[in-house]
Amino acid sequence: MIKALLTAGLAAIVCTSAIAEHHQTSSPEGAKVYFISPTDGAVVATSFSVKFGLSGMGVAPAGTDKANTGHHHLLVDGKALPDMNQVLGKNVTHFGGGQTETTLMLTPGSHTLQLILGDKGHLPHNPPIVSDKITITVK
Repeated sequence: MIKALLTAGLAAIVCTSAIAEHHQTSSPEGAKVYFISPTDGAVVATSFSVKFGLSGMGVAPAGTDKANTGHHHLLVDGKALPDMNQVLGKNVTHFGGGQTETTLMLTPGSHTLQLILGDKGHLPHNPPIVSDKITITVK
């Protein structure tokens, strides 16, 4: 599972140079990205399911040029958001296939999770669609 996530992330980084001239896609008013599960404050096992939610837009794989769509990017234990004017890089896990859930394996302790919606070229929308940061405890 981790290998699959790393492969997806590396594929996204490789395609970054091909979209360097890409401009930010507008986001519709009221669009939101959020966690279905786990919820803020949840206590989870070292391996757990994460389900992504999106309202006001649709999910589409990276490279899909369709209005009001995007794909998920997950930031784990991020102290700050990446630059919202740049292609989302190696500090986030890319779900460019249009995935809406994953299984994570984290070490015991406190961790934060945050979602960022990216457009066809892994660039945050304008304005950016970012979830609230949630904190979970891994037992």
